[in-house]
Parts: sequence; structure tokens; C-alpha cells
Amino acid sequence: MEEVTWYDVFIENLYEKCSKKSQLAQELMDLLCIEREAVYRRLRKEVVFPVHEMVKIASEWGISLDEIVGINSGQVPFRLQPINYFNPSKKEMGNMQKRIRAVEYFSTLPDSEHMEVCNKIPKSISTGSLLFYRFKIFNWTSLYNNDDTYKRFSDIILPEKVREEIERYSIAIKSVANSSFILDNMVLEHLIRNIQYFHSILLITDEEKELLRKELHVLLDYLLEIANNGCYPETQNKVNLYISQLNIDTNYSYYYSEQMKSCLVQAFGKFDIASYDSDMVNNFRAWMNIKKRATIQISEVNEKFRIEFFTQQRQIVDTL
Repeated sequence: MEEVTWYDVFIENLYEKCSKKSQLAQELMDLLCIEREAVYRRLRKEVVFPVHEMVKIASEWGISLDEIVGINSGQVPFRLQPINYFNPSKKEMGNMQKRIRAVEYFSTLPDSEHMEVCNKIPKSISTGSLLFYRFKIFNWTSLYNNDDTYKRFSDIILPEKVREEIERYSIAIKSVANSSFILDNMVLEHLIRNIQYFHSILLITDEEKELLRKELHVLLDYLLEIANNGCYPETQNKVNLYISQLNIDTNYSYYYSEQMKSCLVQAFGKFDIASYDSDMVNNFRAWMNIKKRATIQISEVNEKFRIEFFTQQRQIVDTL
């Protein structure tokens, strides 16, 4: 019975990584260099993946060893999968594609639910603007780059394959059935302060600062349209926008449906630390919804506060 339990957990992890059985079989054939029938026998549990194959799959697909063997240690595994956005390795690119394909599949589920609590512009919104996404990478590089060199904003050029994946994510996330965002009431002030700093040390030019200012106004127009209508304009899928009255320490989020669950905490301003533990995701979901108590909803309701909030944000942007 114990062996069946841990192997069931392992197989479930495989299907979470790749929801289509035919695609999963092909990827396992390519990775393990075995025949299709041998893959299907393993997936049907007629035979067990040998240890060396399980370790290889875990390493390539970022599956936790705790999740593979089902260790009941009382500790919840979180995983960090960094990526070099300028020159991603084949493995890094593969991990990025798997995560985005998972979001694409998640967005097709009728009960899909996504929520972010943010002290920065949420990734679901910022990926719609390549300029902002470049600034996000530039900001991270300036703060955490391992060498002593400073890149200018103009040096931040993302490879075409990375831009394509960002575009796919931006499209998929707007197809989620129900999305909610709790924004720090100083979310744009943090961003403006960063832009001003990098401009002051000549890493951002006057022209680039002006482009960012204009793009921020475009972003505010987009957020206002969402707040007025309570949905994404591209897909008409439900969006709830809230403004937190308390400071938010970092960005964190969850994806929730009966079929797929995950929660994420942002680390070092760019990477996500993820967990797929059902109990932890359920806790995240409960905790994050409790935070609504200290918020003001601005989507579809509270028109007076909504107008005041966006007027204030435009004034902040114009300080650039």
C-alpha cells in the first residue's frame, strides 16, 4: 500500500506538469530514450519508473523529491526556478515553457481562479507591456546582478523566444474565469521612485523616462477600464480590483481549481517560489481572501473612491 501511495503521487505530478497524455508520453520518450509502450506501461502503473529515471525526470521538470516519494514530514516544499532572461539555457527555457503551458491549460478550466496580492504592478498586468517587463528585468539586474557592471535600460533586450513566451502568458492569464488583485495603495509610488533613481544615475535617459511615463498613463487607462467594467476588455472574464489600506510586504498569488492548484511568493523582485501542496494552496487562498477586510473594492462599485484613486495615481505618474 505504501508503494502505491508514493507512486500515485509521482504520476499525479507528471500529469500536473503535462495535462495531455499523448504529449506527456512523447516528452518522456524524448527525455528517457525509451519506447512509447514502455512509457505507457509506467503511466498505467504496470511497472514502476526505475529510480534513475525518476531522478532524471525530477531534475529536468523541477519536481520536488518530497512530492515524488510522498514524505509526510510536516514540512511544505517550495521550489525556486530562476531563469537567465538574456541567455536562457535549454533547461531554463523548457521550465519556463512548461509553467506557461500549465497556465494555458489552467485558463481553459471553467472553475479557474487566480488571485494576486501586490506591492508591485502584478505580473498578469505588466506582461501586457514589453516596456514594463524590460524595466522589471532591468531593475532586478541592477540590484542583484552577480558581476560589478551596471546595465543601462537600453541594454535590456530580451530574446525573441522569451518575448513569445511572455506574450503567451499575457494572453492565457486573461482567459482565467475569475481573477482578483489587491494592490498596495503606494504601488505606483514605489515604481516611480525606482525610475527616478535610475534616471538620476544616468542608467535611464530623459527619452526613456518619458516613454515610461506615457506607458504608465496607458496602464492606468487599462486598469480604469477593468475597474469600470469588472472584467478584462480582451476576454470579458471577471476581474475584481481592490486597494489595500495596509502596506503589502511582497507579491504573492495562487492558482486554484479542482484539477490544478499552486501558490507563489515573489523572491528578489523577479523569481517566484512555488508550492503545489494542496493544504498550503488552500491556506494561501483563505489568507489572501481574508486580506480583503482591509481593502476598498474599486471594480464596478465605489465610483467616488475609484475616481479619486485614479486621479491621484495620474498625479503621481506626472511627477516623472
